[in-house]
Amino acid sequence: MQNLQEKLSHVVYLFKDVVFFFILLVYYYAESFTTLFIPRRFRAKSVKGEVVLVTGGGGGIGRLIALKFARLGAVVVVWDIKKDGVKETVDLIKEYGGKAYGFNIDLTKRDEIYKTAEVVKKTIGNVDILINNAGIVFGKTLLDLPDNEIDTTFQVNILAHYWTTKAFLQEMMSRNHGHIVTVASVAGLLGTYRCTDYSATKFAAVGFHESLFTELKANGYDGINLTLICPYYINTGMFSGVKPRLMDMLEPEQVAEETVGAILANEINVTLPTCVRYFLPLKCFLPDKLCWALMYHVMQGPQSMMMFKGREGGEMKT
Repeated sequence: MQNLQEKLSHVVYLFKDVVFFFILLVYYYAESFTTLFIPRRFRAKSVKGEVVLVTGGGGGIGRLIALKFARLGAVVVVWDIKKDGVKETVDLIKEYGGKAYGFNIDLTKRDEIYKTAEVVKKTIGNVDILINNAGIVFGKTLLDLPDNEIDTTFQVNILAHYWTTKAFLQEMMSRNHGHIVTVASVAGLLGTYRCTDYSATKFAAVGFHESLFTELKANGYDGINLTLICPYYINTGMFSGVKPRLMDMLEPEQVAEETVGAILANEINVTLPTCVRYFLPLKCFLPDKLCWALMYHVMQGPQSMMMFKGREGGEMKT
C-alpha cells in the first residue's frame, strides 16, 4: 500500500512539473519572440564603475572589447602575454579618459594566474565581469602537432578558464553578482580540419560554460550571468590563408560589438553569424555520410583549412 502511495505521489509531482514546464515553454518562447523586436540598447545593463577583466586584451578582439567597455565607463583590467600589447591597450583607454590597468601574464602558468588575480583583487577590487577571451591556434594535422603545442593549446584555450574563474568566482558568489564570459568558437560546435587540438579545447569551453551555468543556477545564484560566444572564422590573422566557400570571414569590429552587446543584454548563447546556429542541428538529423558530403562537397570546410597559414610563427594569442 505504501509503495502504491509513493508511486501515485511520484506521478502527481511529475504531472505538475510537466504542466509547469509547458507554462514556461509558452512564456519563454513569447519572451524570446518579443526580444527580436527590442534592440539590445534598450535591454542593456549599466557597467559604469564595474571591473571588467579581459584575457588576451593586448590585441585583436580582446583589445576591441576592452576599449568598448572602457567607453561605457567600466574599469578595465587587461591580461596578456604580450607586454607591448598590454601597454598599447591601456594607453589607448587612458587617452580618452578611461580607467585601465594592465598585467603581463602567461596563461599557461596556473600559479601566475592565481597570484595576479590576488593582486587585482587587492589593488583594484573584485572583478564583476570576467571575459575569457585569450586563444591560440597552430593549425596542424594531428601527426604534425608536437606534443608541447597540444599542451599549450589546452592550457590557454580551456585550462586557463578554470584557473581564472576559480580565482574570481567566490567573490561573485558572496555578492550574487557577476558575469563570466566564455569566448569559444564554431569549431567548438563542429569538428574542424587541422584543428584536432583547437576544436577539442573549444568543445571543452562550451561544456565548461554549460556545466558552470547549471551549477550556479541550480544553487540559486541568479545574479551571476554567463555568456557563451561562438564566432565563425575572424579576419584577425589568426586564421590567415583560410578562404571559406559559403560565408565571408567575420570582421573583428563586428565580433567585438556583438560580444559586448550580448554581455550587456545578459544573453546566454551567441553564435556568429546567427544563421550558423540553425544549420548545426543537421549534424544530428542527417545520415553521417550525407553530413560529411555536405561538409566536404558543398561547404568545403576541410579544403578551406588546407590553405591555413596563420600568423607568422604559426600561432597567435588573442
